[in-house]
Amino acid sequence: MAMTTRLTFPTRIDLTDEAREALVELLNARLADAFDLFSQLKQAHWNVKGSDFIQLHELYDTVAADVLDHVDLIAERATALGGLALGTARLAASVSSLDEYPLGTVAGRDTITVVADRLAAFGRAVRAEIEGAALLGDQATADLFTEVSRAIDKHLWFVEAHLQA
Repeated sequence: MAMTTRLTFPTRIDLTDEAREALVELLNARLADAFDLFSQLKQAHWNVKGSDFIQLHELYDTVAADVLDHVDLIAERATALGGLALGTARLAASVSSLDEYPLGTVAGRDTITVVADRLAAFGRAVRAEIEGAALLGDQATADLFTEVSRAIDKHLWFVEAHLQA
C-alpha cells in the first residue's frame, strides 16, 4: 500500500511545498515504524515469561507508553506541516521498516534480544531523519527526531543492560 505525501491542508509555515511534502513523507515513514514498535513492545509485554517476568513486563510497558507519546508527536508534526498523518494499524503494518516480532518469542532473554533489535533499528532510522529534516530546512522536525532518538537510545540502554554483565 503506497502512502501519499500530497499536502492536504494549507499552512503559513514558511517552508516550500516541496520541502513540506518531503518532510511529511519522512514523518509518515517513522510514524509507521513507531506505531509498529509500540505494538511489538506490547506483544513482548503481554507474553514475556521467565524468572525476570515482572521486571521485563513492566519495562516493556514503560517503553511502549513512551513510544506511544512519540507516535503522537510525529503524527502531529506531519499534520502541522499540512499533510495527513497516516497512522492506522494497517498502514503501519504495510510500510513499517521493522522486522516482524517472532510470535513464539516469550522467554525473557529472547524477548530482550528481539526488543533491543527493534529499538536499535528504529533509533537508526530516526537518526537518519535528523539530517534529512535539517537539509530540507526544518530544524523543528530535526529537533523532534533528535528528541525521539535520545529517548529511544535511553530505552535501548535499559533493555540491553539485561543482556550485559
